[in-house]
Amino acid sequence: MAAKKTLKVRQTGSPIRRKPDQRQTLVGLGLNKMGRVRELEDTPSVRGMIKKVSHMVEIVEE
Repeated sequence: MAAKKTLKVRQTGSPIRRKPDQRQTLVGLGLNKMGRVRELEDTPSVRGMIKKVSHMVEIVEE
C-alpha cells in the first residue's frame, strides 16, 4: 500500500477580526493558535481550505 501524501501547515496569522467562516476553516484544519503546525492529508478538500485562509497559513517545507 502506498504512503499517503501529507502537507505540513503552520498558522502565521491571527483569526482576530476575521470573518466567522475563515475562523471555522482554521478550526477545521486544526489550527486555532498562532504558530501551531499540523500535518494534514493532501486532498482536494484540504487544499481548498488552505487556499481559503492562505493569508493566515503557510505550507512548511520538509
